[in-house]
Amino acid sequence: MKRTFLLVVVLFVALPVFGTVFGTVRGIVHDPQHRPVPDVTVTLKSKTSSYVQTAPTDANGEFHFDAVPLGEYRVTASAASFASEEQTIGVLSGTAPILHFEMKLGSQSESITVSADVGPGQLESITPSTLVNRLEISDTPGASRTNSLALITDYVPGSYVVHDQLHVRGGHQVTWLIDGVAIPNTNIASNLGPQVDPKDIDTMEAQRGSYSADYGDRTYGIFNVAPRTGFERDNEAELVLSAGNFYQTDDQLNFGGHTNRFAYYASVNGNRTNLGLQTPTSAVIHDGANGFGGFTSLIYNADSQNQLRLLAQTRRDFYQVPFDPNHPGTEGQFLADANREDDSFVAFSWVRTSSPGLMLTISPFYHYNRANYQSALEDFPSSATEDRRSKYQGGQATLSWIKNRSNLRVGLYGFSQRDDQLFGLICQDPAQCQNVDPQERHSPIGGLAAVYAEEQFKAAPWLNLSAGLRQTHFSGGVVENATSPRFGASLRIPKLHWVFRAFYGHFYQAPPLLTVSGPLLEAANNQNLSFIPLHGERDEEHQFGVTIPFHGWTLDASNFLTRAENFFDHNTFNNSDLFFPVTIQGARINGWELTLRSPRIRHRAQVYLTYSNQLALAFGNINGGLTDFSFGEGFQLLDHDQRHTLHLGVRYDFPFHSYASTDVYYASGFTNGDPLVPGDHLQPHTTFDLALGKSFGERFSVNVQALNVANRRVLLDNSFTFGGTHYLNPRELYVQVRYRFHL
Repeated sequence: MKRTFLLVVVLFVALPVFGTVFGTVRGIVHDPQHRPVPDVTVTLKSKTSSYVQTAPTDANGEFHFDAVPLGEYRVTASAASFASEEQTIGVLSGTAPILHFEMKLGSQSESITVSADVGPGQLESITPSTLVNRLEISDTPGASRTNSLALITDYVPGSYVVHDQLHVRGGHQVTWLIDGVAIPNTNIASNLGPQVDPKDIDTMEAQRGSYSADYGDRTYGIFNVAPRTGFERDNEAELVLSAGNFYQTDDQLNFGGHTNRFAYYASVNGNRTNLGLQTPTSAVIHDGANGFGGFTSLIYNADSQNQLRLLAQTRRDFYQVPFDPNHPGTEGQFLADANREDDSFVAFSWVRTSSPGLMLTISPFYHYNRANYQSALEDFPSSATEDRRSKYQGGQATLSWIKNRSNLRVGLYGFSQRDDQLFGLICQDPAQCQNVDPQERHSPIGGLAAVYAEEQFKAAPWLNLSAGLRQTHFSGGVVENATSPRFGASLRIPKLHWVFRAFYGHFYQAPPLLTVSGPLLEAANNQNLSFIPLHGERDEEHQFGVTIPFHGWTLDASNFLTRAENFFDHNTFNNSDLFFPVTIQGARINGWELTLRSPRIRHRAQVYLTYSNQLALAFGNINGGLTDFSFGEGFQLLDHDQRHTLHLGVRYDFPFHSYASTDVYYASGFTNGDPLVPGDHLQPHTTFDLALGKSFGERFSVNVQALNVANRRVLLDNSFTFGGTHYLNPRELYVQVRYRFHL
């Protein structure tokens, strides 16, 4: 471990590290005869805040904006004797789209606006991505609540929440980046809810496979968050209050502002409800949840070349674990199990642009994460205790260079990790379990260091090629090295502007720092279980797809195949509520995905659709973790396999500053884990969510939201996780009020 920590430190000092929240916007301005036009003022302005940059074109008619945070922007070119031209662009992290402006004489046209909602950034990327901004989060039913994952599940195909955990593309492991800094967490399915309160998000970029080498190795999803910064405010505060059934409330006070050189944003939040986790029966019993937290973002522009950014967050959540009073193993008991979670991180970034196209970002960080599961002492057949605390210290850095047709990024990422783990089990029925008493404590240490290089080369205006390599070293319960090459290409059909893309790559996911010995291992051995150290998951991905823009509509289709070795999952320790990560010998996950986004229709409506057809299979034995090594013969369905997942959403603006927003969700049913129930999958289900809102001036707004309007209660899954089986949540109704005021 000492060698790994020293390696992380040496690499961090010796090399620059990359912040992947930025893109570059560049372009050319020419007249109707295609001659370059110098001294044109080009303005880049965010669609969701007052963030703005301006630059003149040079003698070649070229302009360049570096360190542009991901999001949606309007780019305007204006000059004397010419009509202003405007384009709308979506900036994805790590991209460098090239815009073309053809200026027309003012006498020919007053103004021309070109709509390009998908943006060249999406058209040149090999990674299927979705941008979700804070206005969409605010208006989507249920999406702005602190512990809601609707901002992902409604907009990202193949994503859903089952047994209280987010699953994307058939796996659990996803990466959260905040302001371009990856927040490390090697633990599997131990935390609930999003990494960041959705109300603190300005834009979220969701990536689904085909990752470039600088984006790490959690195969199933990457969520890159550009937080609110204060650029959307002018020394203003906002109070958000809500109240609804199940005695729920989700409240926040935030404030922010900016000057020419400094921007600040901060928030505090609190929430509580009597409907926290998914319930194991149609009745809601012992299911309360509450939490509180805070977030801040500070940005200081020291000069035109240097920017300093500081992010910090802390939160604490408490969940009662619901139970089934008629379950044969616990009949007649009132269980009082609970799960407590804490999470805090701080990240500092220095962003330096030395010259047009050359950018250096250095970002040290610290992350603390805790999950504490506690059963009541009188629980039968056993009372379990599991308390894990993880501390990560590290940093990431990148040097990016964009010149002509080349977009090159090199850098490193690394952290050291220390866990404190406590396991305990008080057995009330020796026929079913064995005591782990006194409680067992472990403090394993580990670390990870990765170096990477990625080149995106524009071989022709219609052809982009990418190649990258990521070399990873992990040291913990095992020592592993992984070389992950990645290749991709995108081809744009002239005039049609259809973009075809293809990708092939390898990924390595580091394992949790889990170790078992002493009384817990003795108890396991006495029940025909054993412990094998966890190895990292190694994945191979194939993906191809097409993006089709048409009159402002964007249709995107992807086909993917992921082959996994040492597939990460989780399992229980016999008849207890102790959960341990395991690895399955292999997995095969493949599927089709479809997204459709509309422009503004008659200045009133917008439509989105996401669809996934997916098959998630595993094969072989359980080859890591605390297990009896059995899984099944041949290929078996994973417990979260679901063939069809569909979301259809519509937002419509009515007169008098009012709107309606809906989401229809269809799911074909998850894997059936009960041999007494016929069929491979459980029954399909559909839900309808609705939000109605109205603004009263610029300061005050109110909305009413209803989730699962029809109150459909169906069995969602019957795998054994928190609380056993799970039912679809009942209907929820709540009112949310927002009030803005000047400081």
